[in-house]
Amino acid sequence: AGRYGIDASAVVEVVPVPALTRVPASPPWLVGVGNWRGRVLPVVDLRPLLGLAATPLASSARVVVVRDGEIEAGVVADAVQGLLEVPADHDPAPVTLSGEAADLVVGLADESSPSGPVALLDTAAVLALGRRISRLR
Repeated sequence: AGRYGIDASAVVEVVPVPALTRVPASPPWLVGVGNWRGRVLPVVDLRPLLGLAATPLASSARVVVVRDGEIEAGVVADAVQGLLEVPADHDPAPVTLSGEAADLVVGLADESSPSGPVALLDTAAVLALGRRISRLR
């Protein structure tokens, strides 16, 4: 499915996937809401937005909690591999992306890795999903 990265300055915590409650009539990318430190945390799966098949989460899956001001959201990850230093002049996003994927991916890094490049996610676009969810409640 590929590797994806998000700006570490927006990451609050990486946690195991909490018990999730589905939200009726929610978009397919909203996995549900869970309890995170006594707060309701919307948890999103970006795979449907990126044109990837959403498969059941493994027990090793994690939620990457991101925040900007008052907006928080959890992003499901199959695994979290660590930190990657990304140069300011990273490669742009592929022009082949369309729709919401084009809004979510802002560039590529680590192209020479045997694991393939890392698609860099736009933190603001991910958190905009959190804003959309807060309007559903």
